[in-house]
Amino acid sequence: MRANYPKNAGGQNINAMLQQAQKMQEDMAAKQAELEEREYEVSAGGGAVTVKMNGKKQILSLDIAPEIVDPDDIETLSDILIAGVNEAIKKVEETSAAEMEKITGAMNIPGMGGMPGLF
Repeated sequence: MRANYPKNAGGQNINAMLQQAQKMQEDMAAKQAELEEREYEVSAGGGAVTVKMNGKKQILSLDIAPEIVDPDDIETLSDILIAGVNEAIKKVEETSAAEMEKITGAMNIPGMGGMPGLF
């Protein structure tokens, strides 16, 4: 027995899906370029260290309050610097993830975990 399907019944749906996927891919590329140009600034150690980083996770500036520079306690300075850099990276990643989710939100099918690696 042979099923009778109308000609091109699914063709239009597939084309529409492909166009939507291509548009989403273009939107994601544009958003990624925009995110890479953004600058993020975070402070650590109660403002003793300020890190400015771009969306590519490149440090643009690192300001250290002179009063925390103690030659006898380099370890504390090191810890504050690490905390500041890590916080800046976290901020870049969280912002990027939130912005991309705005674009790909439709691809997150409940119960299916989305479609990782699609693009």
